[in-house]
Amino acid sequence: MNRRSAFDLIDHEHHAWEEVLGLLEGSTNAPVVLKASREAGERTLYHLQVSTKSYLGAVALEAGGILWDNGWVVLLGAGHPDVYGSLAGWNGLEESPFLSLEGMLVAAYDAAGGFFALDTGKFGGHGLIHYWAPDSLAWESTELRYSGFLNWLAEGDLEQFYGTFRWHDWRKDMAQLAAGQVFAYYPPLWTREGGGETSSKAPISVLEAWRAVIESTGREGGA
Repeated sequence: MNRRSAFDLIDHEHHAWEEVLGLLEGSTNAPVVLKASREAGERTLYHLQVSTKSYLGAVALEAGGILWDNGWVVLLGAGHPDVYGSLAGWNGLEESPFLSLEGMLVAAYDAAGGFFALDTGKFGGHGLIHYWAPDSLAWESTELRYSGFLNWLAEGDLEQFYGTFRWHDWRKDMAQLAAGQVFAYYPPLWTREGGGETSSKAPISVLEAWRAVIESTGREGGA
């Protein structure tokens, strides 16, 4: 298959980044855009082979990552010091320490050790975002495509979605997390005793959290 250059993938007439910026400006979930270097953005776009007519392509080119809701959700982009990894690195498209999961394109992670990934074949390749839920240890469909997922991040009720994962002082405790860290819960969220208010929390590498997902779902590919 012939691969298109980054230049050919950038659609100057229908570049979706302006629409993304519109979502961000109207968002109630405090997004913080981390700017990507042009070189990193073009490299990521090339690896993904998606056009900037799509939200995914626009984010890949323009953003190093986007932080939502005090950094609770980290949307991956072309990479930035405040984000661990990039869309290309997380998904085995360039050399990285990540283990990739065949049929899934990881798009975001959260402070509870949950992961959002686009189904590219594992669940039929319907292009829907699935969530690895740390309270069920299973991939659950959000029924959203990437554009809908981005709209949900911007306008959705994240407090309700993460209600059982969070605790009274979670915003203050987010300061404990360095870039590339998430919380490990003890007891874990999937146990009867586990919960945002009942479990103790400690920072761990998001890479460690992802390796636990790989062990649960089966190692498919790798870097």
